[in-house]
Amino acid sequence: ETDLDPHFIELELTESILMHDEEKITRKLHSLKKMGIVLSIDDFGTGYSSLSYLKRFPIDEVKIDKSFVQDITKNSEDANLVKAILAMAQSLKLRTVAEGVEESDQLAFLIEHRCDEMQGYYFSRPVSEDSFTELLHSGKMLIINNSVVSHNS
Repeated sequence: ETDLDPHFIELELTESILMHDEEKITRKLHSLKKMGIVLSIDDFGTGYSSLSYLKRFPIDEVKIDKSFVQDITKNSEDANLVKAILAMAQSLKLRTVAEGVEESDQLAFLIEHRCDEMQGYYFSRPVSEDSFTELLHSGKMLIINNSVVSHNS
């Protein structure tokens, strides 16, 4: 209907949704995956975490909840937990996204431990649809730690 290539669509699933009618969900997720849709587990580790989800379902990405990210530079338990999630995801060839990045030291930690993507107020507060559209059309760049991140990519 939209002519949008499915690989541009990402479906974020909460862990709790994966608990219901596993056989039916598995079929539907495999169907979506076949279409090229990216499947992500949102807020990984906060719900009914089961590592078997990563084996049973065709997941492409895990999003690490901000509750684990917020104190990674102040709390060794949080830091070790995030490092373990990143290492596990990397070994399973899953993409990783850290939510709730608000400070440069959090960003540095996540870059050091090879997190694929980061989200949070460090990059931008929420913006209106018009402001977002303007940003996309402007081709502006975001400079972070001497690295250039294009909003066009």
